[in-house]
Amino acid sequence: MPSVLVVDDQFLIRSGLTALLKAAPGFDPVGEAADGEEAVRLAAETRPDVILMDVQMPGTDGIAATERILAAAAADPSGGPGPRVLVLTTFGTDEYVYRALRAGAGGFLLKDTPPERLLAAIETVHAGEMLFSPGALTGLIAGCAPVVRTPWPGLDVLTPREREVLGLVGAGLSNADIARRLVLSAATVKTHVHHCMSKLALSSRAQAVVLAHEHGLVARPA
Repeated sequence: MPSVLVVDDQFLIRSGLTALLKAAPGFDPVGEAADGEEAVRLAAETRPDVILMDVQMPGTDGIAATERILAAAAADPSGGPGPRVLVLTTFGTDEYVYRALRAGAGGFLLKDTPPERLLAAIETVHAGEMLFSPGALTGLIAGCAPVVRTPWPGLDVLTPREREVLGLVGAGLSNADIARRLVLSAATVKTHVHHCMSKLALSSRAQAVVLAHEHGLVARPA
């Protein structure tokens, strides 16, 4: 049963989402926040599994709040998993999607999404899976992400094989696809992906895709 924190500056939306979660079996709404600052505080207090995060709010917006929440989770000495962030907004532009994913969000939905799809999306991001199809995600990021010509020094912590795997993740390949391409077992690929995420302090596979594009690691499938 994923615990869920609802963040939105509009009372009716917050209360509506909370009511939906309370009525649906298998979900535990643990709090509501009206702005980014309150979201940061409540995330630390309630330690939710998933955060439904609005983008445009007064003061600290949802993208800045996402960055702070996930940074705090990564620095937590207990080493527990951080929350998964599912961004909800009325603004469906590619730039908003890109900024949210770059901040570490695991998914992005418009506020007019049907309830059943929203609940399914919460379960998807809670499981650590990408909400978008790999092709749609990589196409969006390729159009928005600036390619950094100078390699990021932080990538030096990866082995050559891990860098290769990260590039294939960026190209939108699943673990099974990567295993077939590199002639490795699925378990080995999963381990490489886990090491990449841990070493680079990444919060979601989608964020890994963003990083791979920005730093020119993407190896397109043949």
